[in-house]
Amino acid sequence: MRFKAFCAIVGLLIISGVSAIAGDWPSWRGPNRDDVSTETGLLKSWPEDGPTKLWTSRDCGLGYSGVSIVGDVLYTMGADGTTPESHEFLIAIDVKTGNKIWQTNIGPYLENGWGGGPRSTPTVSEGFVVGIGGKGDVVCLSTADGSEKWKASLTEMGGSIPSWGFCESALIDGEKVLVTPGGPNGTVACLNLMTGEKLWQSTEMTTNAHYSSVIVVEHFGQRQYIQLTESKVFGLNAADGKLLWQGDFPGRVAVIPTPIYKDGSVYLTAGYGVGCLLYNVTADNNVEKIYENKVMKNHHGGALLVGEHIYGHSDATGLVCQNMLTGEQVWSDDLKNKSKGAVAYADGMLYCLEEGSGECFLVEATPAGYKEVSRFKLDPQTTQRNPQGRIWTHPVISNGKLYLRDQEILCCYEIKQ
Repeated sequence: MRFKAFCAIVGLLIISGVSAIAGDWPSWRGPNRDDVSTETGLLKSWPEDGPTKLWTSRDCGLGYSGVSIVGDVLYTMGADGTTPESHEFLIAIDVKTGNKIWQTNIGPYLENGWGGGPRSTPTVSEGFVVGIGGKGDVVCLSTADGSEKWKASLTEMGGSIPSWGFCESALIDGEKVLVTPGGPNGTVACLNLMTGEKLWQSTEMTTNAHYSSVIVVEHFGQRQYIQLTESKVFGLNAADGKLLWQGDFPGRVAVIPTPIYKDGSVYLTAGYGVGCLLYNVTADNNVEKIYENKVMKNHHGGALLVGEHIYGHSDATGLVCQNMLTGEQVWSDDLKNKSKGAVAYADGMLYCLEEGSGECFLVEATPAGYKEVSRFKLDPQTTQRNPQGRIWTHPVISNGKLYLRDQEILCCYEIKQ
């Protein structure tokens, strides 16, 4: 009986441990790459000056990298300056204090007229963290101390540095790492997480890389990787990289938002007047366009799916709610928020961050109408941002905390009830 009781206690501890890390945010847009958190018990409104700030770090360096969080450690990327001699780093920060734990040089600095430095969000799995520098340096480091495990190059895989640098965030799927060099050798490449060895490259799809990140889906029992470029959206067999299906996309200038997948429906959007479209991909990988319209013209703040509705900022319209399956606009905020921005979701609420002002506002995620609840302004904000740059790092909700970044400055807020 004592043994059974001991086993029961151990089982409870294991369950408790799992639930304690359920709020981790290990990758770009979270564990499912959809900017949707499953956390509950969060504040439904904030004081006038915002939720309680726990700490401010000025150790993130320059750039637009997002943050990933596993346990008590946050990972991001930044640059140590803006000269040709500057470098980009992958950085680990203690989430309890905001203090830097380690940083590792990953490659040379990317200069850009809209603000240089890294754009990629690190991806964390099983003691490894993988980041991509603005010039295409792919590094795999130990989460324990930042020591390098292996290094690769997107340009050596045939890719060319896009106009705004390499922006995608690597996908870790088990012992595989998916990256998008683009170019004649194959748009997507698959590497071994442990060694960096290239396992395959998608030779049947050779479009150039843009700025979107790969997602992994279970499509009617078949594991696929889906990626979006300027002119194509496509699905690859996860086992060998073989092309399973493709569809045209009318992208221009820069195609940035991550695809959204649900039950065979693939939703895509982009800015520069492109708009959005929905494909239906059948179990045997036949592709049918369901609609194409201008309801959602999302530049780079991302769109997300809650239930059957898409939420995100549409250029020249404002924050929008759209029926994913029909494409119809349900509501917009009528440009109450004239400066576009990024959106994340948790516990029934949209966390919106304006790129121009740095104001963060809380909106009910409901098709019933635009219902803003609270708003505060990120403070402090950087003085080092390029004049053409904005606050482009997405908000992150993890383990009852809200993280907002503006270049070298990262703020952590308590949002648990």
